[in-house]
Amino acid sequence: MIRSLLLASCLILVAGEVLAQAPAPSTSTAAPATATTATPAAPATLTGDLARGKELTYTCQGCHGVTGYRNAYPNFHVPYIGGQAPQYLINALTEYQQGKRMHPTMQAQARSFSAQDIADIAAYISSLK
Repeated sequence: MIRSLLLASCLILVAGEVLAQAPAPSTSTAAPATATTATPAAPATLTGDLARGKELTYTCQGCHGVTGYRNAYPNFHVPYIGGQAPQYLINALTEYQQGKRMHPTMQAQARSFSAQDIADIAAYISSLK
């Protein structure tokens, strides 16, 4: 039940961010782009490697691998993230990396990862139950 509520909350937050970042409808009367105008390529979808993800998450498991864990200092609840949706994990780590999410430890960890590292981590953590 709690996992369902958490997932629903995350989906609502992600949908809100997607809508907030959507471009406003254009009211310009400019001529449409011609076929010679280059469009930016969509980012390549990375496939996560479970084995490599397991290696990269050795520090993550210390806090996020224990259900109901509370960090000693500062005192706060650390969520268990095993089984979380891969795209949610990718988004979260990327936002920590870019400074859009604020948590000093998570920002430091995320900044050390490449996009492939993040995909590998997400693949492994999402496979846990």
